[in-house]
Amino acid sequence: MPHTDGTVTITVNGEHQRVAAGLSLADLASQLGLVPEKVAVERNLEVVPRSTLAQVQVEDGDEIEIVHFVGGGDHGVAVDDDSWEVAGQRFRSRLIVGTGKYKDFAQNAAAVEAAGAEIVTVAVRRVNVSDRNAPMLTDYIDPRKVTYLPNTAGCFTAEDAIRTLRLAREAGGWELVKLEVLGEAKTLYPDMVETLRATEILAKEGFKPMVYCVDDPIAARRLEDVGAVAIMPLGAPIGSGLGIQNKVTIRLIVEGAKVPVLVDAGVGTASEAAVAMELGCDGVLMNTAIAEAKDPVLMARAMRVGVEAGRMAYRAGRMGMRRYADPSSPLAGLI
Repeated sequence: MPHTDGTVTITVNGEHQRVAAGLSLADLASQLGLVPEKVAVERNLEVVPRSTLAQVQVEDGDEIEIVHFVGGGDHGVAVDDDSWEVAGQRFRSRLIVGTGKYKDFAQNAAAVEAAGAEIVTVAVRRVNVSDRNAPMLTDYIDPRKVTYLPNTAGCFTAEDAIRTLRLAREAGGWELVKLEVLGEAKTLYPDMVETLRATEILAKEGFKPMVYCVDDPIAARRLEDVGAVAIMPLGAPIGSGLGIQNKVTIRLIVEGAKVPVLVDAGVGTASEAAVAMELGCDGVLMNTAIAEAKDPVLMARAMRVGVEAGRMAYRAGRMGMRRYADPSSPLAGLI
């Protein structure tokens, strides 16, 4: 059944996508930059005759495989698929970008592109009924190409957060959401009692909450137990740019979690994004660090490289730390 925005969710070659309802398989192939006459299509484990691709429409939940011929033999180089998955959706970019504090939507869109982000967080706010021609984020960042992650920024009670996300689901069909329930305006620290309560209620209603929380491994485990699909501990207070203040607890959360862990809040520059990834986090979410940089687009590129470098360093495995020097060159045969 189509979503309220007129789209359907399908899986194409293992990747979740939202496309316009009523699209034919031929249209889908063309939209992907493929020539329908040069591919073979399987829909829900059944091969679709090429002659009928223009007549067969995609439907919500379809699993589609599209193949073509490539150079044969066993000389191909295996692709290093270092993607990550949350709630059944797979992404390659490990940098999630917020959509607040930018000069305008155009600058925001340019930063998202420079960051290579596949997910953006979006706040749910009232429609400007007094100016129907006011620009909207969707005019600049296409939700068909970039996954929107509705969040509950500014909510201080579980009830307000739940109400906000119910509206978000009605508006765009979103079930993957970011939950934050704040305890006070001064620190913007999460209220974990309200956060746990909201997480449990939302999960029972079919939401897939990625949850902003304190950097506490016990709280993280409890969130996971009540239905969080991702744990998002703060590195430092929201918007502070102080960097990760407690690497020990972040690492403990990573080691104990069975769901993705992403540092949310506090990162101020690319080296701090790299630190988060070197700790084994699955990703980093940031807004202010990019939006308030002197050159947001350039900073977005820097953050992208920082996240990638940190991830590679984590996978490579750092050298052991020693108390004393250890010469790089052998001493044997010294003149």
